[in-house]
Amino acid sequence: MRNIKTHKVEQLVMAAVAFFWCFLLWFASAAFVPTIASQFDLGIKGVALLASSAIWTAPLARPVAGWLADRIGATRAFVIILVVCGGFSILSGMAQTFAPMVGMSEYHFLFWTRVIVATAGVSFVVGIQHVAQWFESEEMGAAEGLYAGTGNVGAGVGALLLPRIYGLDYHAAFIHLGIVAFIIAGWIIWRGVPAKNMEKLHMAKKTATLRDTAFVWTRHAAIALMLAYAMSFGLEIGMNAWLPGYYKMGFAGAIKALGFHSLQDVQIAAGSFAAVQSFNASLFRPLSGWISDIWQRNRWMPFPLLSKKLQYSPRIHWLMFALLCITTMMILLTIAGMSGHIVASVIILAFFGVAVAFGTGGTFAIVPLMFRERPGTAAGFIGGVSCIGGIIYPLIYGNVATSFGIGGIHLGYAIVALVLFIPFILYFVWAMHWDIHPEGHGIGSKEKWLGDSLLPAIDGVLEPVGIE
Repeated sequence: MRNIKTHKVEQLVMAAVAFFWCFLLWFASAAFVPTIASQFDLGIKGVALLASSAIWTAPLARPVAGWLADRIGATRAFVIILVVCGGFSILSGMAQTFAPMVGMSEYHFLFWTRVIVATAGVSFVVGIQHVAQWFESEEMGAAEGLYAGTGNVGAGVGALLLPRIYGLDYHAAFIHLGIVAFIIAGWIIWRGVPAKNMEKLHMAKKTATLRDTAFVWTRHAAIALMLAYAMSFGLEIGMNAWLPGYYKMGFAGAIKALGFHSLQDVQIAAGSFAAVQSFNASLFRPLSGWISDIWQRNRWMPFPLLSKKLQYSPRIHWLMFALLCITTMMILLTIAGMSGHIVASVIILAFFGVAVAFGTGGTFAIVPLMFRERPGTAAGFIGGVSCIGGIIYPLIYGNVATSFGIGGIHLGYAIVALVLFIPFILYFVWAMHWDIHPEGHGIGSKEKWLGDSLLPAIDGVLEPVGIE
């Protein structure tokens, strides 16, 4: 029999590889935005719509995927996602052939099949649940960070390598990505195990009900973590889809001055600049989970308005620090863009990616600990609804640019930071000020949602709170 430690590492690697490929499927379209925009004559609003469409299914599908992971196990859920999204990726690559058969234009067939492929992003919450089933609380930050960080780098790999490998031929890229998705699904069927502790898996299945889901969705702490994730991951995916087009249109003169003139060269340059954010947001995410573990061990809690008595309070303080960094970087991106200095913009974008990584890693170092009995349900809500940000942000950027002219393409970052992010942070502070079970406070009592018979199943609400 295999050693448990070795086995849990194998499951972590499997989850990370599956999520990496799903992320690559998800944002493969963004890597070819310049080509698609040129081929189908898309303007700024068309590019913004195409960018936001990659996230349309995530807010609804991620909660379902989290529930499904609790209900049938993460390995089965991964296989379903890879097979469905891989199949539609192949179809999207053959749009020229299949569009006439269903009476659609080539662009509309491509657009809607890519919307379905984008449901690959729901795989994130499945992997969160899978890792939570294999690792202990003291390892949670680093394990979840390694999983998610490795997976998230798929967007950066796509932006950086796909245009270099395939040039302008996005059709072949989409087909090949779909084929590999089938291969990974076969690997999971062969080697995947849903949990180390079957009793823990059974508990997750038992709490995967509508009442438990409603309970989680109405907790102030869950909503606050969802908003924090909208500020980090929701922002990250919105930027993944937006940035290639942003650099092409917002820095057209600067890119030409660097020696990039042809459409393919401009696409490579814009994709390379955009990949800076994605790579840093991915590569530093494991570091964020590890730093969260360090803050936890050393009991670092610098912010006066946040709780300091919860077992995981230091992790909350680390996340607060990350949210402040993200807001600051958004404002600096606008300043750099308005100045017209592409080098300054890319440097700030690199620090922006690190700040985003701090937020994403910090959020999911908390979620499995706060909602121990419902990891999939909580991850689905927090990781799913937060993706609405990825839809909204590119649309805001595009509409601001339309309203203020091409120079206004840089203003959207500061507007989002001031109008949305500051209120999100204030709500987070309020939701995390309780010293006793913040996950129990919300709209309606726990008795209303779960009933007296299910009270012991609430995530530690009846257990005394200690200080680690």
